Amino acid sequence: MQPDATRQALPARAPSPPSPLETRIAQAVQAAGGWLPFDRFMHLALYAPGLGYYARDARQFGLLPGGPGSPGGGSDFVTAPELSPLFGEALAVQVAEALRHTGGDEVWEFGAGSGALAAQVLDGLARLGQPLARYTIVDVSGALRARQQARLAAHAGVVRWVDALPDAMAGVVIGNEVLDAMPVKLLARTGGVWHERGVALSELFEPSALAWRAQPAIESEANPFTWADRPTDLRPPLEVPGTHDYVTELHPQQRAFIATLAERLRAGPGGAAFFIDYGFPEAEYWHPQRSMGTLACHRAHRMDDAPLQDVGEKDITAHVDFTGIALAAQDAGLTVLGYTSQARFLLNCGIAARMEAADLPTRANAMKLLAEHEMGELFKVIGLATGEGWAACGFAQGDRCHAL
Repeated sequence: MQPDATRQALPARAPSPPSPLETRIAQAVQAAGGWLPFDRFMHLALYAPGLGYYARDARQFGLLPGGPGSPGGGSDFVTAPELSPLFGEALAVQVAEALRHTGGDEVWEFGAGSGALAAQVLDGLARLGQPLARYTIVDVSGALRARQQARLAAHAGVVRWVDALPDAMAGVVIGNEVLDAMPVKLLARTGGVWHERGVALSELFEPSALAWRAQPAIESEANPFTWADRPTDLRPPLEVPGTHDYVTELHPQQRAFIATLAERLRAGPGGAAFFIDYGFPEAEYWHPQRSMGTLACHRAHRMDDAPLQDVGEKDITAHVDFTGIALAAQDAGLTVLGYTSQARFLLNCGIAARMEAADLPTRANAMKLLAEHEMGELFKVIGLATGEGWAACGFAQGDRCHAL
């Protein structure tokens, strides 16, 4: 190796031109007067038609060759049904019970991803002898819909796809890692003053031409977007003690979604809903020590905290406020059936017996669904229902509703 003194600086590389998605978002920033709330930015980054992360033709879900975390595989993260078919088989036990209690014969799945969970639940219901008239998938991604249709070809007579909810619906609703992908607002307390954090255009970017004003000194500076804070009256639902700098999220879209779902279920014969996601009750979510919030990005099984970079090429997500979900449901007339960890829910639904009958690789992957240091504790399950509800099997032991 040559001494440092003999090294020559590499020539600066010209930055890439803004992508079509970056151009689309830059136009939205301009149209909004130069400042875009983060929830609007996140919506465009994830769902802009044909351009956003979930609207493009790419493989987001799945195991990489050699297992999660190994380099170069094409997927960005793994979800529970991709990890083990026992996840959907166990969930099917709770779905079958809920169908019996509500008198429904239809399952609704939001954000069906690759279609793996739908296939597992459909197969599980069939093995349980539970009649099912229809399995409806609600998904805004046309690219994912094509992948789901291929995965579910064997169930073509039962499965259908819709873009929006009907005015009235019945049956059982399921959603795995759906709530965390809903856009959030960002709050930042700086110098003891609360601000709403939004997105503006970088000084290096010429908005009138939607091009670089001048070549950035280094390629990493070639980002059309930058953070911009504005004073706000918005506050977290719990007071965060202290005056230290603090960044967090608010979840108005999650609450609005639950309210709409409750309205449609209550307008029909009734039903139930089960959501599985990573998150906390409010006392943990807005803990004084959680000063950096939960916003994160996922790409190639790696995580970063830079949502303004490589827009459309990675997932943007935030943890779920499960207290907010429960309150929104109750305010809309639903009953909270239970709230517990994913591990406890799956054990209550009989996953242990299925693991005993499975081969070693299947058992090993299923353990990742249960282990506290993997998905078992971070992921939670909340159950909702119209009417008075019932003692749902998934929450028979380890119910944590008291923690909400």
